[in-house]
Amino acid sequence: MLRSADCGSLRDENAGDQVTLAGWVGRRRDHGGIIFLDLRDRSGAVQVVFNPETDADATRVAEEVRGEWVVQIKGTVNRRPEGSENPAMATGDVEVMVTEITVLNRSLTPPFYIEEDAEADESLRLRYRYLDLRRPPMLRNLTLRHHVVKYIRDFLSDRDFLEIETPILIKSTPEGARDFLVPSRMQPGNFYALPQSPQQMKQLLMVSGIERYFQIARCFRDEDLRADRQLEFTQLDLEMSFVEEDDILDLTEELYIGMIESVTPDKRLRKPFPRITHAEALERYASDKPDIRFGLEMTDVSELASETEFRVFLSTVEGGGQIKGFVVPGQAGFVTGQMKDLDDTAKASGAGGLAHIRYRGTNPVDRLSEDEILQSAGLRMPAEWHRRLADKMGAGPGDMILLMAGRQPRLNVWLSAMRNHVSELLGLPDPDELAFAFVTKFPLFDWNEDARRWDSSHHPFTSPEDGQEGELDGENLGNIKSKAYDLVCNGSELASGSIRIHNRQLQEKIFAILGHSKEEVESRFGPILEAFEYGAPPHGGIAPGIDRLVAILCGSPSIRDVIAFPKTQSGTDLLFEAPTPVHPKQLEELSLRITEKPD
Repeated sequence: MLRSADCGSLRDENAGDQVTLAGWVGRRRDHGGIIFLDLRDRSGAVQVVFNPETDADATRVAEEVRGEWVVQIKGTVNRRPEGSENPAMATGDVEVMVTEITVLNRSLTPPFYIEEDAEADESLRLRYRYLDLRRPPMLRNLTLRHHVVKYIRDFLSDRDFLEIETPILIKSTPEGARDFLVPSRMQPGNFYALPQSPQQMKQLLMVSGIERYFQIARCFRDEDLRADRQLEFTQLDLEMSFVEEDDILDLTEELYIGMIESVTPDKRLRKPFPRITHAEALERYASDKPDIRFGLEMTDVSELASETEFRVFLSTVEGGGQIKGFVVPGQAGFVTGQMKDLDDTAKASGAGGLAHIRYRGTNPVDRLSEDEILQSAGLRMPAEWHRRLADKMGAGPGDMILLMAGRQPRLNVWLSAMRNHVSELLGLPDPDELAFAFVTKFPLFDWNEDARRWDSSHHPFTSPEDGQEGELDGENLGNIKSKAYDLVCNGSELASGSIRIHNRQLQEKIFAILGHSKEEVESRFGPILEAFEYGAPPHGGIAPGIDRLVAILCGSPSIRDVIAFPKTQSGTDLLFEAPTPVHPKQLEELSLRITEKPD
């Protein structure tokens, strides 16, 4: 038996026990011949002591031992001497007096310290990921991820869902991002694709009569990476038959509340989750994934702004744009450097600039004097205009108003970036609070100006709002709402879902609007369209991302910290040095040839 107890399990009540432990050597301290080691395994660490007066042989071995060696020790659990307890360790009231040590494996000197806060570049940590994962924060992240997935499986199993695996090698279909293609050796010139999501397959499971399906699904998208996006990611895939939108949102809310209260009880959770329409989210927060932990809500002041002689405002309104902004309470005292920081942030987001008005003093707004209005350049309007502006926006003495001008949707992008920047600057978001919200009634279509065509706002299998099907033959396709919904939390999108189309004629009409020819539709979507003619039930689902959820629960800014072996932002696996060229023989077997990429 290599061990009789876990290192992190020993407590005061174990005093006197004879134990065998095995693990990695952490900190090492030599105090005048008496050697102290922190021995660590997955459960935690415990101090072990070597005394040459009681066991000289074991101490001689311990003198050679270094960090990250794997050892087995045998000894007696003792209470630490009074005053030497370590409250920072769960095992800090005890130590193990060693009588025997066996070196199971030696270690080279690690390229960084295996400790709570390793001061190492992320690229170095990813290159030696197997060492990085020994650090307590990374172990905690992966442990939390395990508990999240286990809770999901138990929750859905208890509610009569079936976990069903779907294929990884499928047919390439347009779903918004580039597919990863896999060449077929047995059918030269033909390719499989890795699934961006199991969209068609879960719908086919509903046609199959499964009724309640879920899967912890691996998904693949060949797209540019960022902190919350990887080439391969994990999502909870969930689909239900004979349901309406509220059924899915209610189930999702119940799942998330139960999960978070179970696995992260220290988090403050706002409940119930508010349900905000897409139009309302853009109007109030300038974002379809708003952080609702703080205010800073938007107001459209285009009508008032058009009364000024400020040319930027006038030309924007005349050109069909808007003047929108928000109040920053109590911050009229921003100094020149702070105002420059705000202006630089506006320009970095793509805006031309930022207008600001600061109300000085403590008088009620209706008695503000000209001297109490600090105006930005170009907005030198009478006090009465400022009183009307303050009244419309809910500003008062000591407050600052920030305004931006532009056409949608770019204006909302700028405002959202400014709102988030100001909130961070003022420390408004509570890092221990989770504020979820459902965003509903997305547009069915988005106009793609570059390609001069309509694209699906969600995906082409999303159903239009009841009663708007007839508008698919009209001119105002941008006004049609969908039965699509997102789950957002603290400014991040965590899940997307919709009620699906289950009628062949309606699905074919959507494909035609999106510009797919009949031949292309039949080639790419023939099986699901045919299935719809065999009694497809009404159905819908949602697909929450596991990586983003766990990152938020861990308080991590990057999903790379909650994935065992992630890629870098350039898509490189530093541990396995992938991607790499392959042997010409392999290309020959696949009937492939590498050609020069044109400039």
